[in-house]
Amino acid sequence: MPSSVSTGMTDETLKATCTINAPAETVFDVLADPTTHQAIDGTGWVRESIDGKRLTEVGQIFRIAMYHANFGGMHYEIANRVEVFRPPYAIGWLPGQGSDDAELDFGGWTWRYDLEPVGNDRTKVTLTYDWSSVPPAVRDEISFPPFEPQHLDNSLEHLATLAQDRVPMITNNSAP
Repeated sequence: MPSSVSTGMTDETLKATCTINAPAETVFDVLADPTTHQAIDGTGWVRESIDGKRLTEVGQIFRIAMYHANFGGMHYEIANRVEVFRPPYAIGWLPGQGSDDAELDFGGWTWRYDLEPVGNDRTKVTLTYDWSSVPPAVRDEISFPPFEPQHLDNSLEHLATLAQDRVPMITNNSAP
């Protein structure tokens, strides 16, 4: 489990922070793999990665299948554009929709993870959901944030479990 998770909210951002018992490179590796996003998700909306390709650069589009029970059980697809890619310190994306990667419609909200190494084997992670660029027309249709703040806490706890499971166990062979 991560160290305690703290959550904060402003008028247009929601943040959660925790310390994970894994190196920043390991945590970043989990986040750069869209096939792990369903397991990380704290809302239950994220489903499988459509193409399964690792995230490698700013501008890359990756698609995720989604399911939103709150709106009558709607299945849909999100096309995310990588906006921040600085291994192992930051990764973030802007969700959008559209069938052509060159002509996507973005809603204006972003997901971003900032990673701060704490020694060699721990990482302070801040997850930010930012809706400051959402246009008024979208805000008329969707209230922000569209989920409870504890969903970010849940996401960080899930991320911690995945990252910590990738850290090799160090055995102590010395006698007590």
